Amino acid sequence: MAEARSPAATVDTIDEASLAKSTLPNARLFVMSVLGGMLIAVGALLAIVVTGGSTELVASNPGLARLVMGAVFPVGFIAVMLTGAGLFTSDCATQMVPWYRRRVSSSAMLRLLVVAYLANVVGAVGLALLGWAGGILAADQPWTPYLLALAEGKVSHSWIEVFSKGILANILVCVAAWQAYSSRSTTGKILGIWFPVMAFVALGTEHSIANLFFVPAAMLSGADITVAQFVTANLIPATIGNWVGGALLIGLPYAWLYSTRSTDHADQRAGTSASRL
Repeated sequence: MAEARSPAATVDTIDEASLAKSTLPNARLFVMSVLGGMLIAVGALLAIVVTGGSTELVASNPGLARLVMGAVFPVGFIAVMLTGAGLFTSDCATQMVPWYRRRVSSSAMLRLLVVAYLANVVGAVGLALLGWAGGILAADQPWTPYLLALAEGKVSHSWIEVFSKGILANILVCVAAWQAYSSRSTTGKILGIWFPVMAFVALGTEHSIANLFFVPAAMLSGADITVAQFVTANLIPATIGNWVGGALLIGLPYAWLYSTRSTDHADQRAGTSASRL
């Protein structure tokens, strides 16, 4: 058996997995996505500790420091994909496959994305609180100034800049998810995830769920940022950009490329025809 699936087989695999996920009750989907937000935040916390703690590197070689941050951050998304946790940003792309094939309705897809997002908020912010309560994010830690500068930078950009960076971030995140689905081996999944996720972090793009850790963590550590400022200046444009990058620039194109009328088979394989509302 080949270790890698073909592009068409990968899309079919995503179709089946996403269809099954769309039928989960809210409680199961919520818990799954709390775990996803928490695991992404673990990777973000590790990235802050390792990169921000390398104070001389940050000062002397900021490009290499970004690469270091990108190199360690993917542990969170690797854990999400390998353990079956839920993540809004990758769901934006993967749910487009059964939606395009008329196996999932628009309302069912929207329900999943809303529940996943709210649960990711709980997981990511909860992990920030845990890191703060545990002293990892204390004001006297050597990496705290790096966290504060990172968060303050995220709320200082224009709306269009954050939106554009949000698109780029989720293009790369969803490519990582696609490559994970394409592999049958754990090693292949890890490598398929690591490179694109490393790239989106090193490029300084905007991932809404990661930001739900970075900015609240900085606020807990003393950053002069209000909740309203975070939501309006960063979270909203980043989230919309993430949806555009994942749903419209990865999920929908791949669903169209590797689906035909013979594979748009809600009636053949699901036994029902889910209408687009």
